[in-house]
Amino acid sequence: MSQKLLLISNSTMVGEPYLEWPKKYIADFLQAHGIKKITFVPYAGVGLNTESLTKSYDVYLERVAGVMESLGFETESVHQTNNPVMMIEQAEAIAVGGGNTFHLVAEMHRTGIMNAIKMKAEKGTPYMGWSAGSNVACPTLMTTNDMPIVQPASFSCLNLIPFQINPHYLDANPEGHGGETRQQRIEEFLVVNKKTTVLGLREASLLLVDGNTIKLMGSRPARLFNFGKEPVEYPEGSDLSFLL
Repeated sequence: MSQKLLLISNSTMVGEPYLEWPKKYIADFLQAHGIKKITFVPYAGVGLNTESLTKSYDVYLERVAGVMESLGFETESVHQTNNPVMMIEQAEAIAVGGGNTFHLVAEMHRTGIMNAIKMKAEKGTPYMGWSAGSNVACPTLMTTNDMPIVQPASFSCLNLIPFQINPHYLDANPEGHGGETRQQRIEEFLVVNKKTTVLGLREASLLLVDGNTIKLMGSRPARLFNFGKEPVEYPEGSDLSFLL
């Protein structure tokens, strides 16, 4: 395997600027591979401007490009071209932003970039995503936390890793909330997907995948779920290569 992936649970911590906490990891990741320009996929950003999706994507691009420019990288977006597949095929590195996973997956299938990104990433083009962007690196979107605001052609995603991520994983149930906890939701998934492994990736944590190795980075432990077994906690810095 030659894959180079940076899979980030969340973009922003409360009280911090956008992409502030993972900024150093992003810079190190891109610099390590000599990247100068990032090709951005904004399709998860549906609510940044309520007038139109295109304007929402424009706002998203501006937000991401500002951070990347401060780190020394140029950014282009697939929504700016009539041929997003070609833009992906020519990309130095690919970044997929967070937001609504269902809308992201629907657009990735509709435009054809789901397969194009998969082929590029499998050949070693650096791929990074946060929140929904890390979810789509999995075999399916089925461990997202998002509302299905659209129906994608398929729930299948990039399958760059053989396990599922649950981004923004939360341990606590809000006081007064009578619904299921996040752990219960994941356990429901495992009842009908018994052979699948799910990693609860807490905020302020990420996975760095380099070929056949995977490392948990950031400042929080992760929780691993398998059907019929008690969840297992792995501290930050853990080698999770066994998941590959």
